[in-house]
Amino acid sequence: MKYNFALCCCLVLFLFSCKNEDDNRLADTQKEVQKKEVLVKSLQKAWDFYDTPLTEASETSIASWNELRLFLDALAQKPQASVRAYQRKSAELSKKVMALGERIPYQYDKPQIRSRIAALTTKVRMLDLFMHLDVIPDKKVSALVAEINLELLSVQRQMDEIVEKSKIQLEEGESDLLRMLDSSRAIPNTPIVDPNIPRVE
Repeated sequence: MKYNFALCCCLVLFLFSCKNEDDNRLADTQKEVQKKEVLVKSLQKAWDFYDTPLTEASETSIASWNELRLFLDALAQKPQASVRAYQRKSAELSKKVMALGERIPYQYDKPQIRSRIAALTTKVRMLDLFMHLDVIPDKKVSALVAEINLELLSVQRQMDEIVEKSKIQLEEGESDLLRMLDSSRAIPNTPIVDPNIPRVE
């Protein structure tokens, strides 16, 4: 009889403990869902890129620079309301920005543009990294979106400056002066040593 009573008590305790675990799991699940909803709202608010060309040079270059057009199109498409969609979009942006630096049109293939594209690439890849962390830092993501916008604006302004400088005509004799200043054409300053002359050491 004692054993039956003890067995019943253990059974009742086991059932109540299972119910408490289920309640705890349900509460944890609800907390996770609420956290994800807050994160998605924060990402929706922060995910605002300059997806249209801001300068005349970038508007005209979209026709010839296919990679820039594809990158701006990817920026224009806002992900759907889920964390997974934002992660996929950040991975897509990372791939597009890598292609952006590979094929730069001849007119813009200058160190100023390359350095700005490298900075833009770094920021977009950092965004992709933050989006794939277990705990996504939404404040850092929103700060990175603002920095990406600044880098994109910097690239477009530099393109505009290159176009404006190309419109300036050279003065008479300026091309000869530029050739004379070219250090790759200069005569080397080192004396030629004849290997047949004995050297004193």
